[in-house]
Amino acid sequence: MATPLTDQEKRKQISIRGIVGVENVGELKKGFNRHLHFTLVKDRNIATPRDYYFALAHTVRDHLVGRWIRTQQFYYEADPKRVYYLSLEFYMGRTLQNTMISLGLQNACDEAIYQLGLDMEELEEIEEDAGLGNGGLGRLAACFLDSMATLGLAAYGYGIRYEYGIFNQKIRDGWQVEEADDWLRHGNPWEKARPEYMLPVHFYGRVEETRDGPKWVDTQVVLAMPYDTPIPGYMNNTVNTMRLWSARAPNDFNLRDFNVGDYIEAVLDRNLAENISRVLYPNDNFFEGKELRLKQEYFVVAATLQDIIRRFKTTKKGSPSRTKFDAFPDKVAIQLNDTHPAMAIPELMRIFVDIEKLDWETAWDLTRRTFAYTNHTILPEALERWPVELLEKLLPRHLQIIYQINQAHLDKIAALFPNNIDKLRKMSLIEEDGCKRVNMAHLCIVGSHAVNGVAQIHSNIIKTEVFKDFSDLEPGKFQNKTNGITPRRWLLLCNPGLAELIAEVIGEDYVKDLSQLKKLNDFVDDVAFIRDVSKVKQDNKLKFAQYLEKEYRVKINPSSMFDVHVKRIHEYKRQLLNCLHIIALYNRIRKNPAAPFVPRTVIIGGKAAPGYHMAKMIIKLITSVADVVNNDPVVGSKLKVIFLENYRVSLAEKVIPATDLSEQISTAGTEASGTGNMKFMLNGALTIGTMDGANVEMAEEAGEENLFIFGMRVEDVAEMDKKGYDAMSYYEKIPELKQVMDQIASGFFSPKNPELFKDLTDMLFKHDRFKVFADFEDYFKCQEKVSKLYQNPVEWTKMVIKNIAATGKFSSDRTITEYATEVWGVEPTDLKIPPPSEPREAIEETVKALKKM
Repeated sequence: MATPLTDQEKRKQISIRGIVGVENVGELKKGFNRHLHFTLVKDRNIATPRDYYFALAHTVRDHLVGRWIRTQQFYYEADPKRVYYLSLEFYMGRTLQNTMISLGLQNACDEAIYQLGLDMEELEEIEEDAGLGNGGLGRLAACFLDSMATLGLAAYGYGIRYEYGIFNQKIRDGWQVEEADDWLRHGNPWEKARPEYMLPVHFYGRVEETRDGPKWVDTQVVLAMPYDTPIPGYMNNTVNTMRLWSARAPNDFNLRDFNVGDYIEAVLDRNLAENISRVLYPNDNFFEGKELRLKQEYFVVAATLQDIIRRFKTTKKGSPSRTKFDAFPDKVAIQLNDTHPAMAIPELMRIFVDIEKLDWETAWDLTRRTFAYTNHTILPEALERWPVELLEKLLPRHLQIIYQINQAHLDKIAALFPNNIDKLRKMSLIEEDGCKRVNMAHLCIVGSHAVNGVAQIHSNIIKTEVFKDFSDLEPGKFQNKTNGITPRRWLLLCNPGLAELIAEVIGEDYVKDLSQLKKLNDFVDDVAFIRDVSKVKQDNKLKFAQYLEKEYRVKINPSSMFDVHVKRIHEYKRQLLNCLHIIALYNRIRKNPAAPFVPRTVIIGGKAAPGYHMAKMIIKLITSVADVVNNDPVVGSKLKVIFLENYRVSLAEKVIPATDLSEQISTAGTEASGTGNMKFMLNGALTIGTMDGANVEMAEEAGEENLFIFGMRVEDVAEMDKKGYDAMSYYEKIPELKQVMDQIASGFFSPKNPELFKDLTDMLFKHDRFKVFADFEDYFKCQEKVSKLYQNPVEWTKMVIKNIAATGKFSSDRTITEYATEVWGVEPTDLKIPPPSEPREAIEETVKALKKM
């Protein structure tokens, strides 16, 4: 049970968690008891902890509803330009605590739950993560929704309501085993189904040429049922909407076919249609060209565009409804989160040309001015290239439109570069080598008015290498928008101790303006502040150590350095480099047990795509090394290795605040940005990393001397690619690397099966695209610098403060402000929508104020 705060502690608590008023607490308790009784139909004698969680969730949701309706009324009156963020993934995590923080209800809820004799933390732990994403791309979308609401933008997230999110990872005998994530099993209190807005989506069929132009006929219909989730801004009464589509079979599904005599069979076949929204594809940075995945991509796009056009045509009562589309790009901005929703481009063209009967040129002009595209990776295996054959079967009219877009595009290029067949081939939307494919990135670039990378280095690589021909043609189209994270979830929610401490010294405005953290530079040498920052970290480590002990039954030394590497398991992220370092440290301890050694707890976590053999072998190697290291009495508490099972948003919220050292060690030029790196920096960890992704800008902001930077730069990697990477030469000249590799190869970590890691060692020696050995020596030396500094807690903490002070740039509020002004043509506002307690006329006043601005 959480112990109550003393009065003095309460007075000390800053209002970033909300004021505790007696009426407020009484109101919440009444709401809680009402929901327990009327919604859950339970009394306190038979209610389970889960019932209590649901009662609390519904009580908090009640406080959202009025503001949610108000926000929609406000947009209806003000008729602003709307922003639509289209993504196949929204990795939301849990909602309860984030909602309490956004509404300023956290302290009041804590008090109410305490007075009811319940434990708030226990209730929060019952909530399932909404795991509708794989990693960075999906979590970015979630942070962006938070920032768009906080900045008062009329923005909507559109995606799929997967019945099964990212799999739950179990580690059995050191191997990853996947279990289905049945996150909706107990119901989801945060969503509202909207069957009245159900829409048809068409597949298959054929194209018929008619006098009125092409018609897509004989299609199969699937219905898209919307589920709305409220997205509250921080303390501004704005509540936006995330609308996720679920697939439903129409009631006549398979029963229209006169030849189907088997009614039962036909009803059972409804599953085939409804499978579209059944499960999230668990691949991160990898394209798997499956028909079901293409169906998902078109499903979300087709339903969303119908919704957008309906909303565009519906205007304020009294004004004529919009029938002309000239103003469409002035009222609608659509952001494509990677190429996954790229079919929106031909779909909008189909609506404009086939249904609304616009001429091609007008339709194309409107389409390009509406869309913008964010690229998230340059790894070739991640780029979406759909076989023409599959498109022809599933979406025949869209394939025709893509061909027509491509023809116009190639005509333009041929006019600019006569007789340059190579240029045409490289820039075509259709790849001709082998099976014909549509390059979705090319479609997005050609069909958008803005294209961006997600960190400066990544945007440069896009412009000068991956899409060079396109950027040479239209340099103004290519931009950079460095990723960011929401400080609400990634500081206030996950690290209240640090959030309060910062508010005590610089005030609380930083929550909505993270650039204010630079004021902390004035406190770098403040003895009391250094002590307090250090104490917050120690408290977080103790708490996490207790969690690990409870979950993993591993005793860890809380004063050891917590060295953390959490992200999807992928060769380019180089968990292997970390693993080789662990083995080398282990060898050093074994060789000289009496030598002084800075104790470390190395924590590695992340999921491997189920079909990614090498990633699964990497997990097995880490768990095998952990077995040896953790059970060697010579090592004792000097070195512990933990593989963190089932890493997910809610676990990130626990481990990040407890971290001392953040591992960001991808091969330079492979990680587009990274956002975990920013979360660790904001929460008082120091970074060991390569000059890759946003690490480059973190070093720029904090000063390179305040990060532990090592390894090849992008230029060095390019140079090595030219002359060839020779893994063996490193093995032969670095004795500690040789020893480590010999141990793995000889079965030291797999005595029952000495050949177990052969695929892994073969890869490292013969075809390692990510050059692990090339950075090993520099990494090891850099880690020695880390250990040396860790022995001086005051100097370490000073560096931590400098890092926190430099994280202002990495707020998603800054990122979204840049998208808004430079891509979408909308302005953020700090105007507060009038709360539900004020009369409706107040909305009109606010609309007038907004128009004046």
